Amino acid sequence: MRKRAIASAASALALLLAIPAAAAEPTPGAPGIGDPYYPTYGNSGYRVSHYDLRLRYQPKTDALSGTATLLATATQDLSGFDLDFSLGVQDVRVDGHKAAFSEDPAAHKLRITPAKPLAKGSDVTIVVRYSGVPSKVVVNGFTAWQRTPDGAVAADEPESAWWWFPSNDHPSDKATFDVSVAVPDGTQAISNGLPATPSSQAGWTRYSWRQNKPQATYLATLAVGKFDITTGTTDGGVPVINAYSKDLGDNAAAARASVERTGEVIDWESSIFGRYPFDSVGGYVPNTTTHYALETQTRPYYSPADFAKGSNVSVVVHELAHQWFGDDVSLERWQDIWLNEGFASYAQWLWSEHVGEGTTQELADYVYSSHPANDPFWTVKPGDPGADKQFDAAVYDRGAEALQALRNTVGDKAFFSILRTWTATHAYGNARIADFQKLAEKISGKKLGDFFTTWLYTPARPATATAAKAGLRAAVSPHQPKSWKQIHQATAAEHPAHPTR
Repeated sequence: MRKRAIASAASALALLLAIPAAAAEPTPGAPGIGDPYYPTYGNSGYRVSHYDLRLRYQPKTDALSGTATLLATATQDLSGFDLDFSLGVQDVRVDGHKAAFSEDPAAHKLRITPAKPLAKGSDVTIVVRYSGVPSKVVVNGFTAWQRTPDGAVAADEPESAWWWFPSNDHPSDKATFDVSVAVPDGTQAISNGLPATPSSQAGWTRYSWRQNKPQATYLATLAVGKFDITTGTTDGGVPVINAYSKDLGDNAAAARASVERTGEVIDWESSIFGRYPFDSVGGYVPNTTTHYALETQTRPYYSPADFAKGSNVSVVVHELAHQWFGDDVSLERWQDIWLNEGFASYAQWLWSEHVGEGTTQELADYVYSSHPANDPFWTVKPGDPGADKQFDAAVYDRGAEALQALRNTVGDKAFFSILRTWTATHAYGNARIADFQKLAEKISGKKLGDFFTTWLYTPARPATATAAKAGLRAAVSPHQPKSWKQIHQATAAEHPAHPTR
């Protein structure tokens, strides 16, 4: 009896184990990717691999319409998901079938429920047909869509996509882009990457641009207006495409004298940071009233105000350095902004030394000496500045100073090897400050935990002895390097300023 009971129980257990477990019910993706600084930015449950935007824009009325096609992959079993977007939506299809949707423009969310759930790992095609007047859309107290006398510009950080295309708007989800925009004849459309040959029909001209390397959504740009366009190549063979509004007035010559040096700067930066990562480069200067520049991928945006005091190659150096630090290797979360701004600022210091207007050491000493211990400048932590201080001058200046201190600590050979290895190891991806520290320790053979804590995470001026150990000197009357005014001008005008900060 006992043997028979044991055998019966074993049979029952075998039968139970053979029954597949009940599948988990599909759930909605979260309306936020989990960034501590911007909890509502981005979305979970899927990853986007490509955006195809086919648009039409009328400058006279600021009317934008078109269709966005997103190629994505579900990362969980999805009953529904969100996109970041604030224009009016007419129709949504998922995998060819009509999908239910609801709009919440104030929260920049488009909530989509597909006709049937999406299985984890499945490829998904999302088509959104939409229209609206972007300049009338206000989210968080501002609009990132800039009107110009003859068109408009989309270029802002940490957000700008909501005003012109639906997206998973966080830099940790990068994708390739095709942007095609029809505008009235006589008007042009500028975007990222390389252009196709324009086509005209019935009073409209269509401009198409392709970005074939992964790009964060905030780095996608669109400029519509009347431009003078120049083309060429770097000595390394990279196509250069620059554009200038025809009505820049007194700033036109200074803008050209700066941006036309893009090829020269790229060749120089490539010799330091490694191979240029994209298939084109350039910059554009529209007739906007803002006072910032932005590293929009392959084609940085510059405000005319950047050149109001004359030419400023330093700001060009900064934005082009971002093509490696921020665009190619993108931050994993916004807290890691030092990986963007500290490095691009340090590129300006390197350029200053290159042109004989102040060495990197002189600049680091000047920054340290110019801010006494009680200066609020030191209360901002470059490694975790907070959303409200994310673009504070300390992130740029103290951030660059931290790199000079690191260079002095590990030596030139290790330091420049760290920079080149960083861009090669994380090419077209994302990373965090902890990853950079780990790499620096591996290449230098030094333990750098205390170093990074002091220079990036301590809200206080490093002690004089600590600074001296890192090769920085404090002067009673600090000498201002010749390049400082342009560097400071570029830093002050490098980023946007609006109520989210």
